[in-house]
Amino acid sequence: MKVRVINRSACALPSYSTELSAGMDVRADIPEAVVLAPLQRAIVPTGIFLEIPAGFEVQVRPRSGLAAKHGITVLNSPGTIDADYRGELKVILVNLSSEPFAVEPGERIAQIVLAKHEVIEWEEATELSESGRGAGGFGSTGVK
Repeated sequence: MKVRVINRSACALPSYSTELSAGMDVRADIPEAVVLAPLQRAIVPTGIFLEIPAGFEVQVRPRSGLAAKHGITVLNSPGTIDADYRGELKVILVNLSSEPFAVEPGERIAQIVLAKHEVIEWEEATELSESGRGAGGFGSTGVK
């Protein structure tokens, strides 16, 4: 699917790391390193602007390597970029580790996934159909 993009960064366009990757890596468009102290968050620009087709969203997700090795994740994961948004793609990063982490210029900081979505049309009701689970919520299916 073709998606219109403007790249105002010094980095290459987002790209897939492998042939079967679902997410494209996006990079930090920053002039110098940004150090995230433990539990600190920052909004990191990418220099990327998208024109997402109607009926789709772009989800912003953490990179597993940054999360596993350094405790760096996307705070509102997955973040949603709506089809009518035309501003710069920015990523809210948070450092959940006990050590400072430097985000370097051009570093891969997140991944984006294009996802189709439906529009809900509410049908008000006074009851819902029965299901095997019913109203069982948190922990209702056990821990093992």
